[in-house]
Amino acid sequence: MKNKKFLLLVGLLFALGMFLTACGGGEKEEGTGSDGGNDTGSETENDTGAEDNDADAGDKPEFLSLLTGGTSGTYYPLGGEMASIITDETGIQTDAVSSNASADNIAALQAGEAELAFAQTDVTANAVEGINSFDGNPVDNIQAIASLYPETIQIVTVKDSGITSVADLAGKTVSVGAPGSGTYVNATQILEAYGLSMDDIDAQNLDFGESTGGIQDGNIDAAFITAGTPTGAVEGLAATTDVSIVPIEQDKIDSLIEQYPYYAADTVKAGTYDIEEDVNTVAVLAMLVVTDSLSEDVVYDITKAIFDNTDKITHAKGEYITKESALDGIGIDLHPGAKKYFEEEGLLD
Repeated sequence: MKNKKFLLLVGLLFALGMFLTACGGGEKEEGTGSDGGNDTGSETENDTGAEDNDADAGDKPEFLSLLTGGTSGTYYPLGGEMASIITDETGIQTDAVSSNASADNIAALQAGEAELAFAQTDVTANAVEGINSFDGNPVDNIQAIASLYPETIQIVTVKDSGITSVADLAGKTVSVGAPGSGTYVNATQILEAYGLSMDDIDAQNLDFGESTGGIQDGNIDAAFITAGTPTGAVEGLAATTDVSIVPIEQDKIDSLIEQYPYYAADTVKAGTYDIEEDVNTVAVLAMLVVTDSLSEDVVYDITKAIFDNTDKITHAKGEYITKESALDGIGIDLHPGAKKYFEEEGLLD
């Protein structure tokens, strides 16, 4: 009898266990279905959101590099101010980066190493055409934002050097900038206008600071410096030494402009570097170049940031940076974002 009661009790417990297991399995399956539905919905929503965010991030980068020039020139300090304006106005962290200037800057844009750069209009035109420093290697991924200000070709020496004409550079030790740089190309073309070549001088490939330091130390006789005036390195030299700027005669200016239309007549004004009289020379234009990988909206915002806030530029060259002159002498295609801005400003048809 006891065995029968015991077996009955075991049977009841077994049946109860099976029932509870079945109920628990049902709750788990429902829960999994419900959670799975929520997870699926959540994952779908989150994934879509992430994709949207990624797309937005692709249109508007978090960081931009603005390639400038040597720290003793004009590009670097001016670029620093522009980078700050772009950062403040667009929310894109933009850093001004010291570099070897025009030709190297364009090569870096071509290689995808940066997005924005200062460059001379002549060097940029050469890059797109695949000539001079870019012979056989045309650059097809750059477009213009705007031109900025005149870059004066300054042939710097000291008063007692005996150099009063470009012709006097023959046989002298002269800094001509890095090979392929804008300054180097300008030096080559100006020497040619006088029937000279790099073989007729002791050419030194120095940056602006090294050039003026070399003049001060007596290691070089003169230096070609293509930069907005006043140039910091030359101002530093003038603080300790009587500086002279070698003039370019008018007939040579005319022939240079005829052969290379991106040149313009220019003057280093009396009082600059404490010189006593105006000095005639030539200039090219500084411009801001961008890769075509940046979207129309981003470049529109960058262009608007700069030209709606030129009053915030304290550098001496800021007075030349205007909407009205921004399309002068560019020589390459405008980026669609820049074009949109200048169209809105009524400066393009």
